[in-house]
Amino acid sequence: ERLRRLPYEDLGTTEGSSPMGGLFFDTPRFANSVPFFRFQRFGHSDARTDSDHKLVVVMVGLPARGKSYIVKKLKRYLSWLGFQTKIFNVGDRRRLAGSTGEHDAPAGDSGAGSSSSSGGGGVPLERTVRSKGSPAHACSGCSSLAALPTGDIAGSRTPPCHRCETRHSSDFFDPDNRQAKLIREQVAMEVFEDLLRWLQAGGQIAIHDATNSTIERRNALISRLKSEVDVNLLFVESICTDADIINRNIRLKTHSPDYIGIDPKVAEADFRVRLRNYERAYQAIGVAEEQLDTQYCKIIDVGKKVIAYNVQGFLESQVVFYLMNMNLEPRIIYITRHGESEDNVAGRIGGDASLAPNGIRYARALARFIDRRRDEFAAGCHEYGRSASGAARRETPSQRRRGEPEFEVWTSILKRTMETVECFDPQRYHVKNIRSLNEIYAGKFEGMTYAEIARGFPEEYEARQLDKFYYRYPGIGGESYADVVLRLQQVIVELERIRHSVLLVTHRAMARTLLSYLMDIPTTHMPDMELPLGYVYACEPRPFGNFLRVWRYSQRLDDFEEIDSAAALKIRYPRIGLSDPGTTPPLPSPAETA
Repeated sequence: ERLRRLPYEDLGTTEGSSPMGGLFFDTPRFANSVPFFRFQRFGHSDARTDSDHKLVVVMVGLPARGKSYIVKKLKRYLSWLGFQTKIFNVGDRRRLAGSTGEHDAPAGDSGAGSSSSSGGGGVPLERTVRSKGSPAHACSGCSSLAALPTGDIAGSRTPPCHRCETRHSSDFFDPDNRQAKLIREQVAMEVFEDLLRWLQAGGQIAIHDATNSTIERRNALISRLKSEVDVNLLFVESICTDADIINRNIRLKTHSPDYIGIDPKVAEADFRVRLRNYERAYQAIGVAEEQLDTQYCKIIDVGKKVIAYNVQGFLESQVVFYLMNMNLEPRIIYITRHGESEDNVAGRIGGDASLAPNGIRYARALARFIDRRRDEFAAGCHEYGRSASGAARRETPSQRRRGEPEFEVWTSILKRTMETVECFDPQRYHVKNIRSLNEIYAGKFEGMTYAEIARGFPEEYEARQLDKFYYRYPGIGGESYADVVLRLQQVIVELERIRHSVLLVTHRAMARTLLSYLMDIPTTHMPDMELPLGYVYACEPRPFGNFLRVWRYSQRLDDFEEIDSAAALKIRYPRIGLSDPGTTPPLPSPAETA
């Protein structure tokens, strides 16, 4: 309804189409042949296809097996492609239920009258310290001991300990604890109901993030989904046999919301008991699911081995294809624009100009900078014993030259990017020229300045300002940012697959699109990211996301200096000239996830 009120009359809206379909897809000037973006055609009257189906991804696996790592990466990738994607975490609901008393034990059960975080529901770890001389007393939110305030009557209940009521100790996950098991199952199904309601409201891919470690739980989810129309189910089981990875994940778990304020050693000991409780009841995906022809995918050791069963749908195939290309090898993804070109000096867009004198100086400094950064990163891998090759040693330049290059440099096939990397030592760096990294093609506006476009084509200029993500440049071969996402999909998958560092020397639109994926920036903000010339963005994959560092080239120093990464990723919001000042601003891009 808000889109219908926008001044799109001159943009060729298709009569009779839905607002999403007409404005963004059916209109030739805003058309997009990308199959992924057909998913945004809510309410379209055309015949239904496989792309009209929705998908529920249900995670399966023991704790500390990388489920949350997989979920976050998968959500980031699918959202970047344009799917409405959302994560539904059962652990968050469990903690919330414990704090509100939503799932109190039924009367007559063990621990009757207590909340889910007390009695038979599990005893939270002690978080309060009694002062000397203060009488011991049980807080009302858990069974830990608290100092009894002066004037309280012995035997009365005190208010809950600070932040303790939302945690559950390892006893809560004991498979023999029937009351706690009922609570866990109830919470998991409530989250699943929320997930289905979100899909019915327009969502496309929902991820149920939980252990779902028993056949009983998984059968309940399958049975509930049978009543839903056009909603497919895919189980994704994460299995890890690497003891080093498991121990590292366990140490990370001591910083989870369950253990805020707890001594790390105490938290780790409790989590290991929790893990043993899960292992007692764990039932891997297998024959039971195959008898029901349920789609599933097993990810073993973060992509080293992948088993897929009965995977048929388009959405499911996209998920499995992406998961097959993950790895945990330490590496850094560097992204920079080319050096200043002659067209940059003139303010012209597109084209295939050579580097200007400032661009040549930037190219020389960039080669020196990457050489230095590469050696620093290798030294860091040596220090922490986690080099990509598995050997805790730092390789010398002569050792690198004897083998295959372990650092790649990717450029577009345009002259200004290829000239930017001419100073790199070919013995140390493997340079690839990739057409997909070419700048967004401006159609008949190639070689023009934005001022010339505004004067000669004011309607086109305003249309682009109104929606830069879906706007497609006029003329043969003109592209939109949505087209660029499709063009870069294989590049993204390759970035996930490679096990060594890489430098991408590309263009502004490409850098925006790549960084929006790596840093989980909504596509609504992607076209307005300020990424000037002379900056290097370094993304290092880590367990809870990509860590970003930014360097800026200084002509005075003829070198790079590090700057605040948060300040470097600025988003410039253009002023949109609407004919009616009271008109409601446009909706966010359908790819944006709340």
